[in-house]
Amino acid sequence: MNSVSTEYIQRYLSAFQSFEKTLNGESTTPLHGMRKAAMNRLAEIGFPTNKNEEWKFTSVLPIIREQFYPSTVLPEISAQKIDLPNLLIPHLDGTRLVFVNGHFSKNLSSIPPSDRLQVSSLATALKSAHSEKVFQHLGKYASSEQDAFTALNTGFLQDGACIVVPDNTKIDTPLYLLFLSTGSESLSQPRNLILVGKNSRVTVVMQYAGLSQQIYFTNAVSEIVAGEHAVVELTKLQQENNNAYHIDSVYIHQDAGSHVTANSVSFGGAIVRNNITTVLDAEGCECTLNGLSLGTGTQHIDNHTVIDHAKPHCNSHELYKSILSGKSKGVFNGKIFVRKDAQKTDAKQTNKTLLLSDDATMNTKPQLEIFADDVKCTHGATIGYLDAEALFYLRSRAIGLDDARDMLTRAFASDVTERNSIESLREYLNAMLGDRLEKIHGRTS
Repeated sequence: MNSVSTEYIQRYLSAFQSFEKTLNGESTTPLHGMRKAAMNRLAEIGFPTNKNEEWKFTSVLPIIREQFYPSTVLPEISAQKIDLPNLLIPHLDGTRLVFVNGHFSKNLSSIPPSDRLQVSSLATALKSAHSEKVFQHLGKYASSEQDAFTALNTGFLQDGACIVVPDNTKIDTPLYLLFLSTGSESLSQPRNLILVGKNSRVTVVMQYAGLSQQIYFTNAVSEIVAGEHAVVELTKLQQENNNAYHIDSVYIHQDAGSHVTANSVSFGGAIVRNNITTVLDAEGCECTLNGLSLGTGTQHIDNHTVIDHAKPHCNSHELYKSILSGKSKGVFNGKIFVRKDAQKTDAKQTNKTLLLSDDATMNTKPQLEIFADDVKCTHGATIGYLDAEALFYLRSRAIGLDDARDMLTRAFASDVTERNSIESLREYLNAMLGDRLEKIHGRTS
């Protein structure tokens, strides 16, 4: 561990010691044993630097040198001070869980009674009659061994969403998880666990937003298990302010015949890192990863994906797109592993970047590591500007330059946004995209 990292690690170790003193009897539980093991590992490996290949193009120094304080209690902020209707995605009716600085807010949430579905905060689930099943999966897929930020999240693990969908259950309405940060240099660390049973179907929407324009840090971890022949659709929308830092790590485990679609859309944040790892751990799995990032100003948005084909006869499809303007920077590192026994794998990966300014930059690194011989695997990456001929064609039809740019940019992005199955969410994403493009072209202040 380097000396710079040591200084910042010590700050979190001291915060952890203070946190331990508030736990009373909980400090002797297996959960706290998991926390201590994670903090010990964090002390060993330290925070990553640009010498680490996985972080070559993204420096975390601006994040770790800030005086962020892990939020260990629900902040005292009244529901009246939170303009919830303005924050919510319209027309997502049904179950809604709201978290403030990583802690469940009952007053802001709406959980209709259900005899088919177990939905609660993780803190509640850990103390419930179902806690044994929760402990069976918690921490099993999210590894603290090599990832410092997963270790940091695990070290202060307290609350987040816990969703258990029983076998043979179809949930018709989306489950909506809203994560809010208050600012004031807070560190929010929600931990989410989603278990989807055999032959079941569910759609989950995760939205991350802030209540101020202050600097804060969100460090989220989610573990998702798709049982045999389960169908899971996950959409994550990150729209935090442009002073905020955001690191999100999603770990997905797929059983036989399961289908998982994970959509990631990033609009906000000063430094953003989206990690998603999915393991196709039985035959007949299918995985689809879609991503869209829109960077403006000096934003830095990094998307790291791993699709691990561990077993034969599985398919994966991946499409990640970035739109970069101003002096923003983008990173894409997509890895596809095909294990020795994973014959008959079919994997496709595409990364495309649209540059709206000469000062925007993109670093892309699609990777295939194939250890089987009977496979179909393709990958590709493109970086470019708006098509000059297409712009000329639209302008020759009396369409203004800004409108022509918007039309082409929206068409580029819609290839991702339209893949979402929820109509109201597609409309919301397209509206947000339109607002951002207007600001880029100077139409609004």
